[in-house]
This record gives sequence, structure tokens and C-alpha cells, in this order.
Amino acid sequence: MNALRIEFLGDAALLLRLGDGIDAQINQRVHACASALCAQTPSWLIDVTPAYACLALHVDVALIGGEDPLASARAWLMQWLERTRFDPRDAEVRTIEIPVAYDDEYGPDLATVAAHAGMATEDVVAHHTSAIYSVAMLGFAPGFPYLFGLDPALAMPRLTTPRTHVAAGSVGIGGAQTGIYPQSGPGGWRLIGRTPLRLFDAQRDPPSLLQAGDRVRFVAIDAATFAAMDEHAR
Repeated sequence: MNALRIEFLGDAALLLRLGDGIDAQINQRVHACASALCAQTPSWLIDVTPAYACLALHVDVALIGGEDPLASARAWLMQWLERTRFDPRDAEVRTIEIPVAYDDEYGPDLATVAAHAGMATEDVVAHHTSAIYSVAMLGFAPGFPYLFGLDPALAMPRLTTPRTHVAAGSVGIGGAQTGIYPQSGPGGWRLIGRTPLRLFDAQRDPPSLLQAGDRVRFVAIDAATFAAMDEHAR
């Protein structure tokens, strides 16, 4: 409890801080806490949104009532934290395979990343597909997953000048993390491949293919497989 802090976030949300900075172990506790909360959701708790080291709780103040509904929600949360044990080892975790075409057409920065890492492009693909990643959080754009687990050998700074257009499905490296662009738009991450999967679809339930706390495994595919899967996904 000593490391936890509860802050007011506007007039209809609370922010539960479990630590500071970008740390995989703290992030696992965030997801464990979110799972435990969702399993015991009071009627006034609308949604929980995990980030790297904190968790936003969106509440319906009308359902809480009273003179200071957010203070009442904060008191409830403090009591819940006192009596509830949440352990990352108890969480049920999905593992989702993401097919990716790794080549110059789909990954214009693949050769640059390889040169920066001092390895062949084939080795970059082997390193990128050998890891099991965890979705630390969704952000930047709807459905964009920030993934922990990148081999440090592949880490590379973002572009000095971001691209004005990045194709939907592009898989990139930004610093020590990897991620996937759900929609086309601007972006500054180093692009090493592309997936034909649709990561975000507003008509789907849930809209995001990946959720915070999921595990991800990348699987290399060739251009012909990409084209067939891309056509099927349309």
C-alpha cells in the first residue's frame, strides 16, 4: 500500500498509481489490479484503463451520489486495496499470433535497423519473431499496442522527422519497444514489416484486436501470404 497513490482525474475518474516510469514488473501489477477490479466491479465503475504504471478508473458519479461522489469512490478504492490481493501470476493471459511480412516493401527501415544492430536483415527477423511480447498499454491511436519484450539488440531511436504517412498494420521499433500501427497516419517509429490483420475495427466487439496485458508472438509470412490474408480481411 505504501507505493500506491490515488489521485483525482477530472470530475469523473480516479488515477491509481502503482509506481513510476516504464517497468515491466510494475506494468504486470497494473494488469493484475485491473483484472481484479473487473472481477468485482461496483455498479458505478464504468471502465478501467491501464497504462504503464497507473490505472484510470472511470466512474458514474450519478450512481455514487452524495455530496462528493469521487471522494466516496476513492474511499471505496482504498478499502478494496486493503483487503484485495492481486498477483500477476494469477492472471489469465491470452497469446495472440500476429503474421508479419518482413521485407523492404512492407518494412522500409528493415535494412537500417539491421545496419544499426550490426546484423543481417534475416537475423533482425529471427530476433523479432523469437520473443514473446506483452501489451503494456494501448495508446497514441485507437488499438495501438506498446509492446514490452523487444530484444535490446534491435532497439533504435525513432526517426528525427516522422513520416506523414504510415500504412495500417505497419510494425515498428521505437526506442526499446515495438508496436503496430492500427490505422494509416503519421508516425516516427522504424518500420520493419506489416501485418494484414486489422488491429482496430469500430464495428467489432471489442474494437481492438489486442488488449492491455495480452501476450503477442510475431510470425513471419511471405508477400503472397500477406496478399491473401489482406484480401480476406477486407
